[in-house]
Amino acid sequence: MLPKPGIYYFPWEVSAGQVPNGGTLRTFGRLCLYDMTQSRVTLRAQHGSDEHQILVCTKLVEPFQAQKDSLYLVLGELEHQDGGSVVKARVLTCVEGMNLPLLEQAVREQRRYQQERDNGQEQMAVPGNRPPPACS
Repeated sequence: MLPKPGIYYFPWEVSAGQVPNGGTLRTFGRLCLYDMTQSRVTLRAQHGSDEHQILVCTKLVEPFQAQKDSLYLVLGELEHQDGGSVVKARVLTCVEGMNLPLLEQAVREQRRYQQERDNGQEQMAVPGNRPPPACS
């Protein structure tokens, strides 16, 4: 069975608790620690002057060749455990060389588009609101 597509969340949003428990997400970060005995990876990401860390359970994606300080993209579900959050990875891919600022810009643009689309659908659902007549 394929995992749900997942919503892109920035690492600082994940570490700030903005992802619902059990929510499917996509995020990224640089691999700074891999504990094979615990099947855990720690990803880190810089946002302004703050550094954010995300704990990732790798049981479902092992074995894999961990490359320290390389950029990784993770797709999985978020679980709250022991006072913290852990992403249970379904996909963990090294994307070293990817243009990170461009990815961040694309995520912001996607969110803006979805918000505009959702607002447009809400306006159409209001009684009395009709789409404009078609051009002849």
